[in-house]
Amino acid sequence: MTADADFIVVGAGSAGCIVAAELARCDVGRVLLLEAGPSDNHPLVKMPFGLTWLMGSKRDWRFKSDPQKGLGDRQLNVHRGRMLGGSGSINSMVWFRGRRDDFDGWNVKGWEWPDVEPAFEAVEAKLQPKQMTGVHPLVQALSDLFGGNANEAPTPEYESAGTFRFNMRNARRWSAADAFMRPAQAAYDLKVRTGSEVDRIEFEGDQAKRVILLDGTKLSASKGIVLSAGSIGSPAILMRSGVGPAEHLQELGITVTHNSEEVGDNLHDHPAAGLHFAGPRSGYGLTLSQMPAWMLAPFRYLFARKGRFASPTVEGGAFFNARCDTGEPDVQCHFIPFMLDWKGSRFTHGSGYFADVCACRPKSRGRLRLTSADPNVAPDIDLGLFQDPDDVETLLAGLKRLRELMSKAAFGKHRAPEVYPGPEVSSDEALRQHIKDRGATAYHPVGTLRMGEGTAPVTPRLAVAGVTDLWVADASVMPSVTSANTNAPSMMIGYRAAKFISEDTA
Repeated sequence: MTADADFIVVGAGSAGCIVAAELARCDVGRVLLLEAGPSDNHPLVKMPFGLTWLMGSKRDWRFKSDPQKGLGDRQLNVHRGRMLGGSGSINSMVWFRGRRDDFDGWNVKGWEWPDVEPAFEAVEAKLQPKQMTGVHPLVQALSDLFGGNANEAPTPEYESAGTFRFNMRNARRWSAADAFMRPAQAAYDLKVRTGSEVDRIEFEGDQAKRVILLDGTKLSASKGIVLSAGSIGSPAILMRSGVGPAEHLQELGITVTHNSEEVGDNLHDHPAAGLHFAGPRSGYGLTLSQMPAWMLAPFRYLFARKGRFASPTVEGGAFFNARCDTGEPDVQCHFIPFMLDWKGSRFTHGSGYFADVCACRPKSRGRLRLTSADPNVAPDIDLGLFQDPDDVETLLAGLKRLRELMSKAAFGKHRAPEVYPGPEVSSDEALRQHIKDRGATAYHPVGTLRMGEGTAPVTPRLAVAGVTDLWVADASVMPSVTSANTNAPSMMIGYRAAKFISEDTA
């Protein structure tokens, strides 16, 4: 029987699109890319401001975390893209490699900074990320906070602030699907299939041979399968396939193919907490005076690619040391020059802006486990937020310094007072409570299939340990999260995965 493809890639997200495209370019055989969701051919996907409607829509997996003990048993949204481009089709397109020593700190052979830098350069040659133009004056004012980078994007390498870089072209989203997948479809006959949600992988002995879709369809791969379904999807598929903690799988009636105790462990994300500012003539918002601008916004975007619909909401921010004790940043600030609600409504009247702090290198860890062998049942997602008290203390110090920086910024006539939690919330105890009451994440889940030696679920060459012809290429393989947004590192991982796989199967 002829196989359906030589390689099947599961998940057309930021990493998966690049794995599939690069495998096709390397001429390793027939490559089939599977995506559970629909196409990304939708005006809200391409329009930067469209993410405000896409998050929580049918193009989002709409996962929820388990009740988080560190947050008073609150559940958090875990937004993950469900369409071509994956989370890269619903994110804010912020582009950071991370810090050089993030990769050195992974302590994984072949993944130090000199090893990964060429892959970043190759990806960026296609993506061509640039600083956003036409940012709000509030964002422009940030670039003077630390000096020395007034005309450059901030970097997690040292204290800096200003307008971020984004993977956009002509004020439109330019994802891995655009830069890699579509050109490969045209040039190298890459096959792409949407609406194809994978239940599990079928093995013959320890060899991965087929993927089984939710509708029962079986698709076979003669050379191998690559999991690129993300830090939630990839470990869930792997466990449903019988690769994971044996006792957990047996409890769910899943036949164990390979006992891999750490599958699903090490789940973590950047914890964050923020400050809301509101006042006339400050940021964008729903006010009577701004109604004409909002009414014109669709037309300005459609005909000139300008205006507030050209904004991905997060236009800039900063990196700084929360306690001012070294020159190395340990928190990132995302700055949004839009009025955000803090009272529980989706929309709120008024003009304002928002700034948060995220811990760059959180210490807390959670884990992912299945609740059922049924793929229609979402897994248990325990982000483990604030299980290590040091993360709370970093955000506490970060919020204090953020207040100082916001008061120092040359906002001029656009300055607004802090309205939530408000300056009266100033004691350490009160701010800690604010962090626990309102803390969330930056939607950067990583780590559930960490790569490494020994008991790590995935090898440094991104092969799944204990089985054959199966690889993982997405943010789940990160031993620890990078010090900024994770979209760029995910693409780098996808690019390197294709190189490893093509070499190891030649």
